[in-house]
Amino acid sequence: MTNFKKFMLALIIGVIALISQFVFAAGTVAFWLILLAGGLTTISMLIGMIKSIRSGKYGVDILAITAIVATLAVGEYWASLIVLIMLTGGDSLEDYASRQASRELRSLLDNSPHTAHKISDQQTIDLQVEAVQIGDIVLVKPGETVPVDGMVISGESTVDESSLTGESRAVAKDADDMLMSGSVNGDGALQFRVTKIAADSQYQRLVRLVKESEAKPAHFVRLADHYAVPFTLIAYLIGGIAWFLAKDPVRFAEVLVVASPCPLILAAPVALVAGMSRSSRKGIVVKNGTTIEKLAKAKSAAFDKTGTITAGSLLVDQIKSSDSTLSPDRLLILAASAEQDSSHILARSLLTDAKNKKIHLLPVTNLAEVTGQGIKAEVAGQQIAVGKAAFAQNPATDLPDQTAVYVSIDCKYAGSITFKDTVRPEAKATLARLKELGLSKLIMLTGDQQPVADKIAAGLALDEVHAQCLPEDKISLINNMPKQYKPIIMVGDGVNDAPALAAADVGIAMGAHGSTAASESADAVILKDDLSRVAEAVDISQDTMRIARQSVLIGIGICVFLMLVASTGVIPALFGAALQEVVDSVSILSSLRARRDH
Repeated sequence: MTNFKKFMLALIIGVIALISQFVFAAGTVAFWLILLAGGLTTISMLIGMIKSIRSGKYGVDILAITAIVATLAVGEYWASLIVLIMLTGGDSLEDYASRQASRELRSLLDNSPHTAHKISDQQTIDLQVEAVQIGDIVLVKPGETVPVDGMVISGESTVDESSLTGESRAVAKDADDMLMSGSVNGDGALQFRVTKIAADSQYQRLVRLVKESEAKPAHFVRLADHYAVPFTLIAYLIGGIAWFLAKDPVRFAEVLVVASPCPLILAAPVALVAGMSRSSRKGIVVKNGTTIEKLAKAKSAAFDKTGTITAGSLLVDQIKSSDSTLSPDRLLILAASAEQDSSHILARSLLTDAKNKKIHLLPVTNLAEVTGQGIKAEVAGQQIAVGKAAFAQNPATDLPDQTAVYVSIDCKYAGSITFKDTVRPEAKATLARLKELGLSKLIMLTGDQQPVADKIAAGLALDEVHAQCLPEDKISLINNMPKQYKPIIMVGDGVNDAPALAAADVGIAMGAHGSTAASESADAVILKDDLSRVAEAVDISQDTMRIARQSVLIGIGICVFLMLVASTGVIPALFGAALQEVVDSVSILSSLRARRDH
């Protein structure tokens, strides 16, 4: 039964009880109705509390149970009904606040494109977006949502990508520019060639992430539970002293009614969902509330180099063939053709260079990607391997001091392609900001040679640089991080980063150009190609947890004050129960501050 249905059931029982008492003068019927509802609720909460205690957690539910039992025991059954309605109403209010706070995430699902205008034989055919295939020509009209990823072949327009990247400025698009599904076309029609089917397109990847967040609700740590033992003891102490001094058990019930933990239970979950909503507006999809909590406590971060610390694109520098009969252009054709379906940054750089040189790529078959090593494929009847030196059968020991891929043809080393790499313009400021936010250790992990890594790291606020790392090496470094540097964040964008992202306490994928594997392994995905969003994610998380703690402490403070007042007998049990709605509202409004930018 949903929380709203429980609330409505309690409300209906309350109305029937009121009618029984004041219309038909059947007070006994009203008492038994409330006793039945209160008893069932108490049993349900008691079962939940026992499960929590068995799992090693002690919560504040015992106060709610005691408040209901105590008010029924002393005959204050109307106060018991109010407590019951407040508890079920509070849970419903939490659900409503969570829905409001996460509406930016859910709007992605609501706006998911469903149809595409395919151009075939000079005719436009409307298809379900799932039926569109790679290579199809699709028309997107002014004002429409781009249905799948593709490359513009004709037309000019501006495109709004804010739902994907958080960037409000419209982006100009014309021939050869890439379109992302989910972006909204401006006032010009565009024709584009499909480069990814719907299931693999950017928007559907984002939708899957949001659905995953909803299917796996955040395992919210009820922040009030951290204060549960002292708060419960204080409530019982104040109530017990009031009972002893007044010689009246009703006084104990009156104190416990205002000690009901409903506002405390609400505060942290609402704040965490609000923080997730705020992150989404910045182009950062956080999958659950636990990620927010861990980001707020993070003490260190590890960064992949290529495509993360460095810019999102590299420039081909030199193409060296080891065979005089193989021209550099032919080596580029074979390497770029083999890499044409890869999302790795080096693959994108090869393809960009081939495009600039107007080189026609060859068909590929039997493509296989070896994580952390490279790609094997059949191109023009030849077995091509592109990747690390050993993977491409390179026998040389004097490897270049820059990023490079090596190529073999039919298991024989054929040559190398080197790249110019540059540090992201925002990298230095991002790392400095992370230090300001309390991360005491920042490291860089890369599969490149040590001289290449050291050159990139120069001038950055990095504490350690680890070169020539295989995926298992990255996992080992993360797992063996000393306790004082936990939780640890891992930031990366490639297929070879996926295992490390999963191993870290918080994995953050640079999802603008990154692989699906990396995004699915990560706890958070940055949709804009901007490293500074990592620091922003940490900043938002710390602010969210600060607000959550404040909201819980505000609730505790108000409850303790009301307990002290109730101990004097000036707050009747029925009125004390009604005051809980005020405390609920204060806690929720305080928590919702986490949605606002500061």
